[in-house]
Amino acid sequence: MQQTYKAVLRGNQLEWRGDAPRQVEGEQAVEVHVTILEEPAAQDANRGKSMAEALEKLAAANTLTDIADPAAWEREQRQDRPLPGRDA
Repeated sequence: MQQTYKAVLRGNQLEWRGDAPRQVEGEQAVEVHVTILEEPAAQDANRGKSMAEALEKLAAANTLTDIADPAAWEREQRQDRPLPGRDA
C-alpha cells in the first residue's frame, strides 16, 4: 500500500514536513512519486509575514491594556474546568 508524506522540494532534495518515511532513515535509494501542488510553499512564508504585521498593528493599538491578569482573563473567557489530578 502506498503512503503519503508531506515534504518540500528544494532544488533536488526533499525536506520532510512531519514524519519522514522509515525507508529514508539510511542511505538507501527509495523510489518516490512527487506531485507539485498548486499552492506553492512560498505562500506559507508570506502568510507568516502577514500574521506578524497584523500582530504588530494589534500591539500598537494597545487594545488589551486594560487586562490586568491575562491568564485569569483567558480562563474566564474559556471557562476552563479543573483538570483531573491538578490543583486549580
